[in-house]
Amino acid sequence: MHLPKPSSPRQEALGQPVWRSASWAFGSSGEHADVVAGHRPGYTYGRVDNPTVDAFAAAVAALEGAAAPEDVAGQAFCSGMAAITGTLLTFLGNGSHVVAPAQVSGATYTLLAGVLSRFGVSADFVDHSDLRGVRAAIRPTTKILYAETLAAPAMAVADIRGLYQVAREAGALLVVDSTFATPVVCRPLEHGADLVIHSATTYMGGHDDCVGGVVVGRPDLVAKVRQTRIDTGSALSPDDAFLLRRGLETLTLRVRRMCSTAMVFAAALARHPHVRRVDYPGLPTHPGHQTARNLFDSGPEGTRFGAVVTLTPHGGFEAGVALADRLRTAAIAPSAGGTHTRAVHLASVARSDESVPGVDAGAVRFAIGLEDAEDLIADVTQALDALGSLPRART
Repeated sequence: MHLPKPSSPRQEALGQPVWRSASWAFGSSGEHADVVAGHRPGYTYGRVDNPTVDAFAAAVAALEGAAAPEDVAGQAFCSGMAAITGTLLTFLGNGSHVVAPAQVSGATYTLLAGVLSRFGVSADFVDHSDLRGVRAAIRPTTKILYAETLAAPAMAVADIRGLYQVAREAGALLVVDSTFATPVVCRPLEHGADLVIHSATTYMGGHDDCVGGVVVGRPDLVAKVRQTRIDTGSALSPDDAFLLRRGLETLTLRVRRMCSTAMVFAAALARHPHVRRVDYPGLPTHPGHQTARNLFDSGPEGTRFGAVVTLTPHGGFEAGVALADRLRTAAIAPSAGGTHTRAVHLASVARSDESVPGVDAGAVRFAIGLEDAEDLIADVTQALDALGSLPRART
């Protein structure tokens, strides 16, 4: 039985349509062959391409490439890690080498050190604030210089312009994970990056209700990434693509508010007597402060330094656990970019192979949401005040 086809509306829809079709029909075998071969535009199968997914990827490419020196294309994936994996698989092979930051995200570390290493890919993890050290880590087999615009937990700021020079000297690609920055804070393509990756689950989605990733950059490079995505079956679902693109409509408003709140939050809590250290690039004491001012966007509220703050209380591991567990407004939860602030005691969930360089056992990472700064400061203050009653804790 064939049901009647719904008619297409004559008016333009203000909302993004969701195309849930897994397959597409053609008027002839010749048309089918032309679309499959790429001789004419069109859609064939959901694993290959989808118009709702393409609309999301194109929107991110437009945001990241607003002032890029070259045309920018995008490809969406089913998660941020799928986007990272697809990109690395595209340009690495047996014998390839990667230079990544010492504070690279745990999942990316595991991918490089625990998965790709089994297929002959080697990686060095170095302090990206030391460009001489980065140069020293380069080998003749280095194919990718991998960076994170803002690297948690110490919120290290990548000197993208300096890393661009190192990558060019080495003949390597500069690939930047800019998840914690978003295009509202920094657009690495403008500073020399070849490809930019986002876990769209965070700020782009913004409401903790979808998962996705995206890669943007030069069309010739992105075309190769697209083929890897197709071959590995890492397609983003149309429904998640719809939610992610809808999130982009309010991305600027949300990120500006979060960055402004994070600045007030970090400055206020740095003065608390039970706080040993606050890592936030908006603070003049942060080692990446000037680099951030040189790279990051600003508005009436000042430079945007991101919305992730790592707070370390005096007292080590026990103090960090107690701080996180006493929070009332902020929730203990992973990820970032949602409307609600969440906190993570880092040592409780750290990668098992080693401690993260430069991070105290008591450190708690806060991903700032849309609450009022005064409410968040009051919440953390009451939790910090209670630490005075703890017995002397190990560090």
